[in-house]
Amino acid sequence: MVTEEFARQIRRDVVEMAHRSGISHIGSALSAADIIAVLYNEVMRICPDDPMNSLRDRFILSKGHASMALYAALAGKGYFPREELYRQGENGGMLSGHVAHGVPGTELSTGSLGMGLSVGAGMATAIKRDGGRQRVFVVLGDGECAEGAVWEAALFSGHNCLSNLTAVVDHNKLQANDECENVISWKNMAELWRSCGWHVLEVNGHSIPALREALSFRHGVKPVCVVAHTVKGKGVSFMEGQKVWHHLSPQGEDYANAVAELEAGNI
Repeated sequence: MVTEEFARQIRRDVVEMAHRSGISHIGSALSAADIIAVLYNEVMRICPDDPMNSLRDRFILSKGHASMALYAALAGKGYFPREELYRQGENGGMLSGHVAHGVPGTELSTGSLGMGLSVGAGMATAIKRDGGRQRVFVVLGDGECAEGAVWEAALFSGHNCLSNLTAVVDHNKLQANDECENVISWKNMAELWRSCGWHVLEVNGHSIPALREALSFRHGVKPVCVVAHTVKGKGVSFMEGQKVWHHLSPQGEDYANAVAELEAGNI
């Protein structure tokens, strides 16, 4: 499956999962869909038949509330049956509202924001000391970057030249209840990462070619931060840039209209 189609399938699954389960955070999942699609379809070394294979690349979705996008990608790659997607949140089901490490293909339970990069830095350190070639990818939210632990991990990673570590900031400019600009301004996002010793790339987070190039890049000395400029709710016109879709799930006409837009394939 070409990556553009994989990203559309992720979005379609996200809408269906949110509709059936009533779980929120659909806007956050849709903004990260292209990033996750490129990583799983083109960039990372993955092992669906042997999820804990030591040669695998590691992926941490630090913004764990966007779990539906990750679950959709994992099911699409064969880590578990697609039917599990539509049991999210059910008693006895495998999938919870936030990323859970018991799901095949997941490395870490996330949801308490600010933790993922620290664990990713630890993984990258261990791989580097063992002489491994595996890469570690961590996707963070821009609102999440207000957590102090993010910058402790960023400074540690830059100081220790963790060139096998890539952080991706899903920079959709919105957080739970407001625009990031009104809470913590990130006009200097790229410079902050550079000041911590990272090589920084800024890209359109919905351009598959731009993401492919940026996520494939390895500096050789420095860790890499990809600041991916995205739109919350991308792919469903009435959700795009609307903070209310951090909390709602699509029902009724909203669900029907979202499905129709995604099936039309206009993104």
